[in-house]
Amino acid sequence: MGICIAALIVSGVGVEDRFTWLLEVAPAMIAIVVLTATYRRFTFTNLVYILILIHSLILMLGGHYTYAKVPLGFWMQDLFHFSRNHYDRIGHFAQGFVPAMIAREIFIRQKVINGDKWRAVLTVAVCMAISALYELVEWWTSLMSGSAGDAFLGTQGDVWDTQSDMFFATIGAITALMLLGRIHDRQLASRVTV
Repeated sequence: MGICIAALIVSGVGVEDRFTWLLEVAPAMIAIVVLTATYRRFTFTNLVYILILIHSLILMLGGHYTYAKVPLGFWMQDLFHFSRNHYDRIGHFAQGFVPAMIAREIFIRQKVINGDKWRAVLTVAVCMAISALYELVEWWTSLMSGSAGDAFLGTQGDVWDTQSDMFFATIGAITALMLLGRIHDRQLASRVTV
């Protein structure tokens, strides 16, 4: 938790746009509060905490520069000859990848659904719903704040940005389940659930 809070503070120094930074790092701030408040009642596996930290760092970097101006995105743009800075695709991939493991752990430990296949389907559906909700929040913020919300919306002229964001979150969720399911199962088996 200390690393996340320190990174949050550092990300807020010399930001490109304070309003956009606040909007972009808000999910990390909410996560810090929720995870701290629920730690004793529901302690996640180390894997999930590490993933939440990585996702928070992605959000903080995007918030510091604004997603359209993150240097890593410009490097990828030059290397792969992209038409725009695609750092936000990393963020949206993580927006599916990390919540998939959070949802999976909650579903398993709370015995929400027992079948592996249906659990996977429900996990991906939850991640798709989170992504769609986030896109709606971006849209509402842009409508309410006018041009001040444009950096948060971050479409960079891409008319399919919203759909691409949700697609990358869906691919992230599926990838997480395929890559980390067994590792996650081992961590869950080695702990006593509360």
